[in-house]
Formats: sequence, C-alpha cells, structure tokens
Amino acid sequence: MRIVSIVGKVLIGAGIILLLFVAYLVWGTALQQSHTQNVLRSTLEHKAQSTQVRDALAQTATQDQLPTGPPVVAPTTASPPEGSPVGEIRIPAIGIDQVIVSGTATQDLRQGPGHYTNTPLPGQAGNAGMAGHRTTYGHPFYNLNVLKVGDPIVLTTVQGIFVYDTTGSQVVPPSDGAILQNQTGAWVTLTTCNPRFSASTRLVVTAKLVHSQLFAAAPAATTKPPATKGHKKGHPETTAQTGALAGTSNGQVLDAVLWGVAVAVAGAVILLAAHRYRRRRWVIDGVGILVSLVLLYYFFTAISPLLPASL
Repeated sequence: MRIVSIVGKVLIGAGIILLLFVAYLVWGTALQQSHTQNVLRSTLEHKAQSTQVRDALAQTATQDQLPTGPPVVAPTTASPPEGSPVGEIRIPAIGIDQVIVSGTATQDLRQGPGHYTNTPLPGQAGNAGMAGHRTTYGHPFYNLNVLKVGDPIVLTTVQGIFVYDTTGSQVVPPSDGAILQNQTGAWVTLTTCNPRFSASTRLVVTAKLVHSQLFAAAPAATTKPPATKGHKKGHPETTAQTGALAGTSNGQVLDAVLWGVAVAVAGAVILLAAHRYRRRRWVIDGVGILVSLVLLYYFFTAISPLLPASL
C-alpha cells in the first residue's frame, strides 16, 4: 500500500508540473516578452536622433498620417548588433504592434519578431526577412494566416516609415531558405511555424513596398553593404547557425537535464523532511513550494527551447 501511495503522489506531482509548464508557456512567456518589448521600445526611442522619428514610433498604424508617397527605399546600412531593436512592425488587420529585434536565434525570438540578419533591413532595397513566434512569447504572428492580399504591413525604423501591401502567402518546408532570396525592388517576407502548435512547416507571407517616407535625420549609407559569414550573392543564408528558416529547436539538452535533476532532488528532500518533521510540516511545505517554483521556472526556461519553436 505504501508503494501505491508513493506512486500516486508521484503521478499527481507530475500532473501538477505538466499543468504549470502549460501555464508557463501560455502566460509566463507572454509576460516575459511583454517586459522585453517595453525595454526594446524605450531603447529604440532613445536612439532615435530626432523628434520626427520619435513621433513616428509613437503613432499607431490605424492613423491617417501614414505615408502615401512613392516607394522610396532607404540607404543601405549595417544591421544593428544581435538582440538590439531594429524598428517596429505594425499590422492593423491582425492587431500586431511589436518591436523587431535583430537576429532569429531562440533568445532573439523570445524578445519579439526577429530580423534575419543576412537579409536587408526593413525599408531598404531587396527582401527583408522576419520571423516570429506563433503561440508563445507574446505569439506576435499567431494570426499571420488571416492576412489577405492588399493588407498593409507598416515598418518604422530610424530611417523612415515604410508601408508594404501583402501580395500572398504560402506554406514551405523549414529548410526552404530560398523564400528569403534577394530580389529586385523592396519586399518583406514574414515567416512563422505552421500549423499552430507545430513546427513541421513554415507559413510565409510576402509584401511589397508601396509607400514610404524617409526621415530627414536618417542614417547615411554605409560604404558597402554589410556581409555576414556564409553569405552568397543572390541566395543569402537565412540564419548564421543553420541556413534554415527560423523555428528550429536549439536549446541545450544538458541544461534541461540538470535543472530537471535539481527539481527531482528538491522534491524528494522536501517530501522526506515533511515526513520526518511533521510538527513543522507547514513551514517545510511553505519553503518547499517557494524553492520548487524557482527551480521549476529555470527548468521550464531550459526545456522550452527544446520544443518546436511555435510552442
């Protein structure tokens, strides 16, 4: 009977941990991303060199002040350091208003939509690529499939405001980096895992620049376009790590295992202590819950990158 009781408690504990992990993925990661977005937005506004830029960043894409002029591209400049803000993306049709971060690695996409650093920056000539989560970390691209031809995608950087019209969407394999191939004109390509709660394919939305407004204080062009290791003319690699589209799991298995062991050991110690010191059980339970929650947080943080990136 004691063995049955122990097994029952273990199963109950495992069920509680699973529920807590689901809550962490749905709400915990969203809170993390929201905080990071606020920091990125403040950083982006701080590095803006004119009130014109700051005012543009503070506007919403539903206002009538969006540019209606011809699609003039911005000068080519080097990409910001990985993890730093690139600009803002606003898609009124699906309620997106997010700061874009430089890079598409796991730690970058946790902050917000990421810019493929081997593609042109938003507003510049060529095909600017961006990726974003679909169901966790604020799920910025959750409803990307809802976009219709003609829906505007507004990108604001320190160089100007750029309005793209959606031209279409498609589903491709995760290895199809060709969809980010450079091309004539100014385009933006958005990618996310597909279907929701899976990373088996990638949903791709393309849009073409139709209107723009360059800022007077826009950064000048670099002497030569930025190059990244592994870059090939006409067919840039899509990420520095793999050359595949963003969304591949790249967490550290050892980290997840070590935190998992720490959670198991802590749980066993707490149960033994509560059984031995029954008169102080409420104190042990209280401290044990706090310690367990902290360890579980780090365990969830370590294990989530091992799952498909859309989760």
